[in-house]
Amino acid sequence: MQRDSIGGTFTVAAILCVVCSVIVSGAAVGLRPIQQVKKAEFEKKNILLAAGLIKEGESVSAEQINATYEDNITVELIDLDTGEPAVDSEITLENYDQRAASKDPEKSTEATGLTSIARRERYSRVYLINKDGKTQLVVLPIYGKGLWSTLYGFVAVERDASDKLNQIAGLTFYSHAETPGLGGEVDNPAWKEKWQGKRVRNDGGEVQLAVIKGVAKSEFEVDGLSGATITSNGVTNTIQYWMSDEGFGKFLANIE
Repeated sequence: MQRDSIGGTFTVAAILCVVCSVIVSGAAVGLRPIQQVKKAEFEKKNILLAAGLIKEGESVSAEQINATYEDNITVELIDLDTGEPAVDSEITLENYDQRAASKDPEKSTEATGLTSIARRERYSRVYLINKDGKTQLVVLPIYGKGLWSTLYGFVAVERDASDKLNQIAGLTFYSHAETPGLGGEVDNPAWKEKWQGKRVRNDGGEVQLAVIKGVAKSEFEVDGLSGATITSNGVTNTIQYWMSDEGFGKFLANIE
């Protein structure tokens, strides 16, 4: 076959495609363990941020993240329908893919109430900080729709003056595609700081915490995001859903 012929050109192109595919596939497989480690570190960092165990902007190494996490956090898998520890011989903390479960009809349930998500997983991880045999703070994974995307984050709830798990200790959103400078301000440390100390439920047990338009005037309100009404409403709906009995409400009541 002539080197400059059409057939020769296609042959060279085909060989290059195969070689490149093998290299890319090999790199993807080879890097997967490293990606999994980095993903786990990123998740741990956000849990620690929500819990206030590390600070925004603080430079921390992977070793520090892992050590702080191991020294302070206890992880449990709970049944959201009952608020009790999950009982399923096929599911463990190590093998459970929570995000995939939320999309599987056999492992999830229809989400109702103030949320735009269609389904939520039956089981969820929760992250506890215990002291003197008592849970003092819990970090809960949450997600809900904003304007352009699903926001994924963690909210930390601690005991208030009445000894109920009813006070926000911290909030972080680690994954979203909201508009930078508008809805993307859910990432702004100054805005997230406004959540600290806010109460979740009123004395009657109703979830009242909400992002409002304008400046907050009560312990149940958080300043709205300027120019991002839909994202603000999405955050409100997300918080109110996951703090209700359809989310983590039963679990919080059980450990109180």
